[in-house]
Amino acid sequence: MKKPLYSNTYKHYVLGVLVVVYVFNFIDRQILAILAPAIRDELLLSDTQIGALSGVAFGIFYATLGIPIARLADRYSRVSIISICLSIWSLMTAFSGLATNFIQLLIARIGVGIGEAGGSPPSHSLLADYFAPGKRATALGIYALGVPVGILFGNLAGGWIGEIFGWRQAFFLVGIPGVILAIILKLTVKEPPRGYSEEKPADTSTVPFRTVLKTMWGFKSFKYISLGAGTQAFVGYGAIAWMPSFLVRAHDLSIGEVGTALGLIIGLFGGIGTLLSGVIGDKLGAKNVKYYMLVPAYGFLIAVPAGAAVFLVDELYLVLAIYTIPVFMVNLYTGPTFAMTQS
Repeated sequence: MKKPLYSNTYKHYVLGVLVVVYVFNFIDRQILAILAPAIRDELLLSDTQIGALSGVAFGIFYATLGIPIARLADRYSRVSIISICLSIWSLMTAFSGLATNFIQLLIARIGVGIGEAGGSPPSHSLLADYFAPGKRATALGIYALGVPVGILFGNLAGGWIGEIFGWRQAFFLVGIPGVILAIILKLTVKEPPRGYSEEKPADTSTVPFRTVLKTMWGFKSFKYISLGAGTQAFVGYGAIAWMPSFLVRAHDLSIGEVGTALGLIIGLFGGIGTLLSGVIGDKLGAKNVKYYMLVPAYGFLIAVPAGAAVFLVDELYLVLAIYTIPVFMVNLYTGPTFAMTQS
């Protein structure tokens, strides 16, 4: 038996660093939502403009650039790509605090979207090489903890820093540390051989994009995963973006109070759901791979009516209690879907 290139300790170190990178990804993405009421009041923005900042400006560039950056990650150092992109989105987050009008903030948020587009695809690829198929869903589920943890800290930091010091300082204080993290990532994380965890040589030849798309879309499982995850993202991220404003307007909370409430709910219940998604996926998937799709499917079925109920009740504490259900259930999709895509 050949000696492994990397110890389990080092593999878990790499996983830990990438989790922290993903945490910063969602801190910088989420902080706009919690600061939106304060930004709206100071810059005199409309809801349409706030929606453009959190949706169109970010989403279009994030979605369209994800594929070409992933193609670059197939040919060049994934560690370098993640480091560069992390630096870009962190600096653009900090620059958001300098904006004095809608256009300047729009440009900054576009920059965040461009940078964050290069975060997940290379990270997934790295983890797929560091962790064998039988442990991959668990590893990717742990990696996906960056979503709820990032939203937790984004809400808490954005809410209280914004309330005490102002929204501009909040952007500065969460943006700058990402540049330091990018340096740590570049200096300490090694680029593994492609296909290393598969115990077979990886095909490093460049395949035309059209061929890749045709091949991937030929798998029914990939087609359904893409449609399901895309629908979840459309609804879920929209809800996350507007939930702070909803609680401020409908229930008269301050942004600090909203940040605490949403941060704890999403961080705790979303984190548990995300972590369990990988463990459950690997456990049931070992018996039958269909469970990699059934676990998130059942989660969505429960999350939809519970999510609708959040906006149909008047009592604040009941709203927050019900909100824990869709937050937990929706996050059951992360580990299984990521693992199926990489496998």
